Amino acid sequence: MSAQLDLLLEYFPQSIVETLVKRLGLTQLYPTQVEAIKSGVLDGQDIVLSAPTASGKTLVAELAMLKALTKGGKALYMAPLRALASEKYDEFSTFFGAFGYKTAISTGDFDSDDPWLEKYDVIVTTNEKADSLLRHKAKWFDRLTLIVADEIHLLGSDRRGATLEVFLTRVKLMPRKPQLLGLSATIGNLEELAEWLQAKPVRVDWRPVPLKEGVYYNGEVFYSDGSSVSLEDRGSPLYDLAHDTLRDEGQMLVFSPTRRSAVSDAKKLAAVTLKFMKPQESRAVRDVIAKLKSIYADKVTLELLALLPRGVAFHHAGLGSEARSVVEKLFRDRLIKVVVATPTLAAGVNLPARRVVITDYRRFNVEMGYYEKIPVMEYKQMAGRAGRPRYDEEGEAILIARSLQELEFLFNEYINAKPERLQSQLSSEPILRSHILSIIATSDQVRNISQLERFLTSSFYSHQNKDYFYIVERAKLVLKRLASAGFLEINGENIVPTQLGIRVAELYIDPLTAVQGLEFFKARESASAIAYLFLISRTPDAQTVHVRRGDEEWLEEKLKAKAGELGFETPDDEVEYEFFLQQFKTALLLEDWINEVPEDVIVDRYDVGPGDIYSITLTAQWIAFALAEIARLSGYSAHSVNLGVLSKRIEHGVKEELLELVSLKGIGRVRARSLYSHGYRSLIDLVAASEEQLARVPGIGKALAKAIKKQLSADEEVEVPHERTLSGLDLYLD
Repeated sequence: MSAQLDLLLEYFPQSIVETLVKRLGLTQLYPTQVEAIKSGVLDGQDIVLSAPTASGKTLVAELAMLKALTKGGKALYMAPLRALASEKYDEFSTFFGAFGYKTAISTGDFDSDDPWLEKYDVIVTTNEKADSLLRHKAKWFDRLTLIVADEIHLLGSDRRGATLEVFLTRVKLMPRKPQLLGLSATIGNLEELAEWLQAKPVRVDWRPVPLKEGVYYNGEVFYSDGSSVSLEDRGSPLYDLAHDTLRDEGQMLVFSPTRRSAVSDAKKLAAVTLKFMKPQESRAVRDVIAKLKSIYADKVTLELLALLPRGVAFHHAGLGSEARSVVEKLFRDRLIKVVVATPTLAAGVNLPARRVVITDYRRFNVEMGYYEKIPVMEYKQMAGRAGRPRYDEEGEAILIARSLQELEFLFNEYINAKPERLQSQLSSEPILRSHILSIIATSDQVRNISQLERFLTSSFYSHQNKDYFYIVERAKLVLKRLASAGFLEINGENIVPTQLGIRVAELYIDPLTAVQGLEFFKARESASAIAYLFLISRTPDAQTVHVRRGDEEWLEEKLKAKAGELGFETPDDEVEYEFFLQQFKTALLLEDWINEVPEDVIVDRYDVGPGDIYSITLTAQWIAFALAEIARLSGYSAHSVNLGVLSKRIEHGVKEELLELVSLKGIGRVRARSLYSHGYRSLIDLVAASEEQLARVPGIGKALAKAIKKQLSADEEVEVPHERTLSGLDLYLD
């Protein structure tokens, strides 16, 4: 056993260290782990650790969690994205299982305290799910002795950073505060963040694979260390860089600014990657393609499947989850040579490559309608993916310049620049109204104005800005608006949440969504499906689709036909009208979905991918459920019933007549319609049928027929053949 591993014997029994070595293959501690241990992470010290990608931060977290468990505690691991949470769950199940501890993952259902998690030792969640569990006062939270916040720099994210900030502020103020471990590859103001958390800042610059950063210009790569290398001119920068990487048996990860450019770049690179595909690699890839073809038939996935045998793939959120997982696995297994991804991958799953290429330092802001510079932190996150341990002696991150001026600009603004300071995003009114309601309605920490001021002064915003007068005054204005909406009652200094306010906070929706729903309910006794879907699409929580050039004509035709049902005035303002059309297009997509229009037709009609359909419908299903709950609580029973049924239809993508059938495991929209068309229209019909009869129905077969009969005869877990469905609630923000 090495002297480094002897360090672990100071904190763990020899049997645990031997398990780490013999069963889990730990042979040495990286400098990152040694520094974290020496800084007190295994002594209960709160720490914020900043260290490069692949430098061993995850093992620091595992050791800290293991220490907490050996002392009878419980650990929570928070990740920003579902994909990353799932990756960590798989890893932790093996790691902690070796010591007899159980790991669980929970990333969905924002209307539950998940009491079943009480039985697990390590719990993996997304940031939003952790916040939701805290809102629901999960009893096992009191047993937490360690909270790990992975990618803690996302506290500065404009969309989701405030959720993490409010969660950590609540944790800071807990009577029995658990140990906190924050992890990140890039934090510009590490000391400031650590000071706010009353934690120790630990910065480690060591990487297992050294990183070289450079800029490609006119056939040559210029590196930050002053060296350069000329590449053979083969027609384009990407082609040159790919050929140079692949001829030495390396892999390349390309970040392209948009989905369209990612697909285009992947197609261009297929000519070079195909040259480096071995016959056995092509055969292995084709075996995987056959599986994906049984799940997807849309044009987006078919484009991907055509590229995979050529050794290249694109990766973006429009792909279905199974397709993205296949791309990631094929790349990790070195069966494909190049992946072209949108920047979202940089903050997601761990997918290193010898060379990382960033094709553009700009990205298009869809909401604002113009290109903007990517932050330095985002560049550093992408660059950090360069270098695969055990395969590469060094990694390279390459930007592409189109002129000498741009060459100099890229060095000054990105390669030689430091990441931006994390900035609190708590002060905007939409964020404040959601989180102020949540801390008043679902915690015991805030029950009057003074306690609210104390909470706000404990936030990262106040720590950064010192003068907290602005946010306190803004919060008081938000309080009045929440009170006028019926979510709170203010009696002098005291603040009392109403039952409606508590429910809105528990449902994890923007209070404005509830306000819009209540206004809709008051204006009519009932409504059509398209009217409800349009209401859902207009809420601030909704995810909407983009309106393409040429969409206006057919959308306006549809609008004329359905205007009488919608119940909303068409705006005169040009900008508002554009948003109105986006919302209407989204409602039409949802209407097609619940009317069982095939997924590949929806993909083509609305210019979306399977992954978009998944996230749009998942979000809409949750909003429909939340509005049904608000209608029930407010006495609008007809709306509550209608929205409750609609929520289930959106969840499964079916007409109402199939809801009974899709309640069975393994029965999605396609199989349910097949059963219905063959006369099996209820569970009673299925009970009366024999296995042999059910097996003859197209899409069912013997194995599923047996599983159906078993489900109907006993309430027990059964294994069923796969059919892709959109059932189950999961985090909709990815």
